[in-house]
Amino acid sequence: MYAWCLDHHPVSQWRQREDRESHITYIVSSLVSYHHKSIKMNNSSNDKERESIEPLRYLSKTEVATIETELLRDYRFGQQQLIEIWGHACAVAITKAFPLSSLSKKQPTLLVVCGPEQNGSIGLVCARHLRIFEYEPTIFYPKRSPQILHQDFTVQCEKMDIPFLSYLPTEVQLLNDAYNLVIDAILGPEADHNDVKEPYAGMLVTLKQVKIPIVSVDMPSGWDADEPGKDGITPEVLISLTAPKKCATGFSGKHFLAGRFLPYDIQKKYELNLPEFPGTDCVIEL
Repeated sequence: MYAWCLDHHPVSQWRQREDRESHITYIVSSLVSYHHKSIKMNNSSNDKERESIEPLRYLSKTEVATIETELLRDYRFGQQQLIEIWGHACAVAITKAFPLSSLSKKQPTLLVVCGPEQNGSIGLVCARHLRIFEYEPTIFYPKRSPQILHQDFTVQCEKMDIPFLSYLPTEVQLLNDAYNLVIDAILGPEADHNDVKEPYAGMLVTLKQVKIPIVSVDMPSGWDADEPGKDGITPEVLISLTAPKKCATGFSGKHFLAGRFLPYDIQKKYELNLPEFPGTDCVIEL
């Protein structure tokens, strides 16, 4: 009876409340302290991760072919799908490097020079997207591929009223006067730089002499994919596809990467160490 009275006495109840409040205050204080320590540990961990980030990997010609085969065979990407992704990304990179407002001529004219293989088709897709972005591309595509896929890209450009040149003027000043820049989509990593046949050898001679900027798709035409360029053209801008090629280690101009579509497992398997792309952008300037 006496113990019950003590427990229910006002003074005893007040002390019990005070003890409970003190205990709650201690718990909250401990949680806050733990939270602050956790933040510091996470920040320290993030700093260490940033310090240990591996450099971007530059691929050999063989590695490029292996990754593309794996994308097509194991990951079920379609050839048309990959070309569309790359061509669109190239067009986006060009809008970043040469916004409409920065072009020196009154008309936003561009010359897209396409080769016979995959790089040429990427150039066709790039031209189509640039037309959508309100540039005025003209295409020079001297040897059209017999493959249906490449023909489809050609028809798409024709249906969008993109003009095709019947020949490339050898008088360089005509190109300098007519266009703001040239997009080199002639030769890709699969090409043999030691055996460039006509009409492409002559085209490279002409493009080496132009004074307007050149943008190269994946690698500068005439370069060896595995070595920094000694021959070939010298572009102002390079847009690497998937990952940079080894020849790009010798490139000193503005360099963009279009590789955001790659599955994470492929990035990890080949230790590509791709950079973090900003926002929702499909390209990044390196």
